[in-house]
Formats: sequence, structure tokens, C-alpha cells
Amino acid sequence: MAFDKDRLNRIGEWMQSYVDRDRFAGCSVLVAQAGQEVYFNATGKRDLETGKPFERDTIARIYSMTKPITSVAIMMLAERGLFHLDAPVSDFIPGFSNMECLVPGATDISQTEACQTPTLHHLLTHTSGLSYPFNPGVTAKAMEEADILFRADQGSLADMTDRVARLPLAFPPGTRWEYSVSIDVLGRVVEIVSGHTLEDFLVSEILGPLGMDDTRFSVPQAGTDRFAALYTPLAGSAYALNDAKPAEPVLRCVDRPEKSPFLKAQMHSGGGGLVGTIDDYLKFTEMLRTGGAGLVSPKTLDFMMRNHLPGDIASMGPASFAEQPMEGMGFGLGGAVVMNPGRVRVPSSIGDFSWGGMASTFFWVDPVLDLSVVFFTQLAPSSSYPARPQLKALIHGAMK
Repeated sequence: MAFDKDRLNRIGEWMQSYVDRDRFAGCSVLVAQAGQEVYFNATGKRDLETGKPFERDTIARIYSMTKPITSVAIMMLAERGLFHLDAPVSDFIPGFSNMECLVPGATDISQTEACQTPTLHHLLTHTSGLSYPFNPGVTAKAMEEADILFRADQGSLADMTDRVARLPLAFPPGTRWEYSVSIDVLGRVVEIVSGHTLEDFLVSEILGPLGMDDTRFSVPQAGTDRFAALYTPLAGSAYALNDAKPAEPVLRCVDRPEKSPFLKAQMHSGGGGLVGTIDDYLKFTEMLRTGGAGLVSPKTLDFMMRNHLPGDIASMGPASFAEQPMEGMGFGLGGAVVMNPGRVRVPSSIGDFSWGGMASTFFWVDPVLDLSVVFFTQLAPSSSYPARPQLKALIHGAMK
């Protein structure tokens, strides 16, 4: 199917409306079909204070769009026969031995019982029993109190992973779906198995071979002038997902580019630590779309981008935040998979593979329409506005 150019131009109008209403300071969209660019647009500012425009080479925090990259790293190691996905994570990180989980209805972190240690597959699919501090629940609250979030300024991956292991799981592994720090834990597994830091492994095995030269855990020295500011519409924390208090002004800067911890990240967060450009990320999505680009087998990618849950995400009783809808949406290894577009209630193709980041970035690969789409902006939290379903509707509406 081809695109109607007049209808594609609606995307630019929609982007400008977000900027004009102070929803986004700036944003960009890149669309490719069958490997050919069919649309690009950027508008607004990457930094409202300096007036610098949001451009094609703007470097942005991709947060949880790091997760699919780390998941590919895990599968590259699995392809080499170094482990299997049903291996318990305690085989690599002993702190996860003798696990405990909360008893049903627990109201206190001490109310636990013995449970299975989560496997690598549980971690890849967010069914491990781990959580995030911004989720509801007892374990999430304990994480918040202990400041466990794998931020760029939070020290070493090894130490933070050990701190996670000391908390009880929110539920027995495999019984529920809950968005979590599990991919950060897998980043530590990559380090242990490969014998390299996570960044060194990603650079040598994925980012370097794909030419993703602006994508790193720290902003590249040559890119500091292109690094965007991060904004929130909330008066409190940008990670307070249920905080309805509006900011004044509407866009409040919460991470200045010249002072950001991403200039020299201490933490290599496999779940949310990378920064990069929109063209860099398109190279990664094109690798997914075309079958691995020689980095990973097409069969392995096909395995990753199919649903690994018994049903859709909603059927597994999540109470957590997620970067995607839950009804009609399954979950593969590192990303969501559309099972039923009608239930998702967003124009989609069956098999769309996607995920987003906390700063409202988003990507999807459509195997039916042969599309790769990447959206960049810098607004946290990503639950602020329905930009993602609107963009999908615009792109499907532009096809003839």
C-alpha cells in the first residue's frame, strides 16, 4: 500500500498543534516503508530557554525504548548457547536465590512466602514479579522508599541489581504481568555472561555495527550542543504518573541539557538509560523489520516479536503502568505485539511490534504494511497525552 502525500501532511499539522498548545516543546516523526523514507518532520524547540529548534539530529532520552535493544542483546547471547531462557536469574546473580514474594492481599513488605526464582523468560516478558516504584502496590512502594529506579546518576548496575534482589517479588513469577525493572536486571546478566560492561557490549555488538553512533548511555562529546531539555506538565515529579497537578508554566523543565546526569551517566540502565537520535533508532527498527541485519537470526527475531503470554496483557491482571494499551495487546521479548486491533482500539496491523519511553518517545514496526515508524519528543510522563494512538491513526489514515 502507498501513501497519500496530502494525508501525510496532516501529521505535520498535528505535531504543530501539540507545540502550539504547549503540550510538547518540540517533536519529530520519521516513517519508512520497505526501507525507503516516506515522511519526516520536526517542529518546535529542543530547548525553550535557548530557543534551539528540535531537529533531525537532536539527541533525546529514549528511556524504555532501551529495553528492546537490551532484549536483543540477551537473545544474541542465547543464540550462542550461553544460556537458555528458562534458566533462573540466580544462575547469574546469586542474590536472587531463595526468593520470597508477597502473600495475596499483603499490606506490608514483611508479609511474604517462598516462591520460584524468576527465569530469564519471566524477566523478558515482565512476568517476573519485579515492579517499578511508580506502580501501585507494596513492593513498588518499598522501591520508591529505597530510591530504586536505575537512574543515570545512581551508581553501578551491579549494586542496584543486588538491591532489587533483596526485596520480595510482588507476585509469584509467571502469574501476572507487571511493568518492571526486569530488563535492567537482564542488562546485568549481559555483563556477567559477556564479561563486558553493558555499554561496551551494546556498542561492539549492536550500536556500532548498525551505525548508531549517537546512541549511548552518556551524550557523546560531539553531541552535547544537540541534546534536548526534558519537560513535564506536572507540578511535582515527572515520574508521578497519577499526579494530576498541572505545572505552571505548562511546560516545566526537569532536566537541563547542560546539567543533565546523561552527560556522564554512572548507571548503564538496560531498561531506560540510552540517549540517541531519531535516525539512529530507525536503524534499530529497520534491523527488526528486515530480519536481524546479520546481528541476530531472522528466526530469533520472529520468536521475539510474537506474543509470549497466555492471552493479552489485560488477561494477566496488571495494575501497573505500561507504555501501550493492554487489551488486545500481547507481549513478546522486549516489546508489545498487536493481537487484535479492534480490542486495542487503535488502527494497527496484527503483529505490530512496538514500545515507548517515559519521555513520550515511541516506535513501531508493522510487518504487514512493511513500515518502521519512530516518534521523538521530550515530555515526561508519557501518559500525559494520547499522542501515540493519534499518530498511528494519522499514518493508517494516510494510506491509500
